[in-house]
Amino acid sequence: MHYRSKIATARRTMSWAGMACALVFGVSGCRHKPVLPPLPPIAEPLVLVTPPAQVPPPMIEPPQVDLPPVPVASGASPRRERRHRPTPPNTPATAQTNMGETPAATISPEDVAIGALSLGGEANPRAQQEAAELLASIERRLNSLSPAKERTDKAQISRIRNFQRQAQGALNTGDVEGAKTLGTKAKLLLDDLEK
Repeated sequence: MHYRSKIATARRTMSWAGMACALVFGVSGCRHKPVLPPLPPIAEPLVLVTPPAQVPPPMIEPPQVDLPPVPVASGASPRRERRHRPTPPNTPATAQTNMGETPAATISPEDVAIGALSLGGEANPRAQQEAAELLASIERRLNSLSPAKERTDKAQISRIRNFQRQAQGALNTGDVEGAKTLGTKAKLLLDDLEK
């Protein structure tokens, strides 16, 4: 009886092995490349047809329109940019007397078109404080950079420091808006550097 069970086990093993081989050969398919029949030879030469040359369409002339002459200012000379000197921040009374004493003859039409100019300095201490805080935060962030980061991004850090110096110079001369603008540029460059 023991002999029959061995034969049955061997038959089952062989049948499983046969099915596995048939499955492998069935899945892999035939490995021969298909052979295509050769093309028949051309009996007579073919004449190539060239497309006719395209003639460009005729140009249409634009209609003549009488335009009014270009306005030109008489006696106008190129404008020169004026630089206003800021008033000292610790003398607000002087700025008020100067504004009140300005004769009408010295006010140009350009100044009237611009509108009232801010005095800077004492006129807006909150804006000065914001600009100073922005520059201080940039300085702290630059000082906290790692030496490796300073070596790899030397050019970017140089640009940031340049904007920071310009902003500090503008703040020292009383140009608060210029200081805030330059400080914001330095801050944005520093944000990109720290990403």
